[in-house]
Amino acid sequence: MRTLSLCLLFLYPVFAKAEDGRKVECRFVSLNAEVPPPALLTASADGAESSVTVPTGSLSAASPCFSKTNTFSFLSAADRTPAATATIPADVKSAILVFVAAPKTPGTLPWRVFVIEDSPKNFPDGGAFVANFHNQDIRFVIGENKIMLHAAGSHGVSRPNERDEFNMAPVAFQFLQGDSWKNASESMMRFLPGMRYLMFAFVDSASGRPRVVTFQDQSTKAVAPAPTP
Repeated sequence: MRTLSLCLLFLYPVFAKAEDGRKVECRFVSLNAEVPPPALLTASADGAESSVTVPTGSLSAASPCFSKTNTFSFLSAADRTPAATATIPADVKSAILVFVAAPKTPGTLPWRVFVIEDSPKNFPDGGAFVANFHNQDIRFVIGENKIMLHAAGSHGVSRPNERDEFNMAPVAFQFLQGDSWKNASESMMRFLPGMRYLMFAFVDSASGRPRVVTFQDQSTKAVAPAPTP
C-alpha cells in the first residue's frame, strides 16, 4: 500500500525541449464521465506538442510522455491555458494518469492527476488495483481477500483463489462515513488470466453517496501462454 501522488503543481509557460529528459509510457483515464477533460497538449520528444485524449469509459492506449523533469505538463488544446500537471517519480517507466476535476478555486488548475505506476506489483495478472479517493477509510472484499485502505491509499490484489466454475468471485465495498460504515457496492465479478480491474472508490460530490468506478483492462504485464505443441 502507498499514498497516491496528487499533482497540483504549477505549469511551465511553454514546453521545454524534452529529448534529453524523461520518457514515460502513459495511459490516461478520467473519472468524470459527465464532464470529461478537454483535448489536451503535452510535450513531444523534440519539444513540439502532441495531442492527448483522456477517455472516460476505458483506459487510453499507451503513448509516450516527455519532460525535462519529473513534472509532466498538459495544456488545453483550445486556448493553450494550463490544464494539469502530473508528477511521476523518477523510477517509474510506465504509468496510468487518472484525471479528476478539481474544485473551482482561484489559482487552481482545473484538473488533478493521480499517478499510478503500471507494474506487476500494482496489477497482479488476473487481479485488481484498488485506490481510495474517499477522505476516510474504506474496506472491501475481493474473493478471499479482505482489505482496509486509509484515505489516499491503494493496493494491488491478486487474482482470487476462491472462484466458482465461471471464474466468478464476490466483490463488496464499504465506506466509513462519520462513525458508521455504509455499503457502496456488492457484486460477483469474473477474474481471468490476462485481464485486470482498476477500482476507484470515492464519494460523489453531487449526491454524497459512496461510489466505486471499475475499469476492465487487459493485463499489459501478463506472461504469454506457452505455445500449443
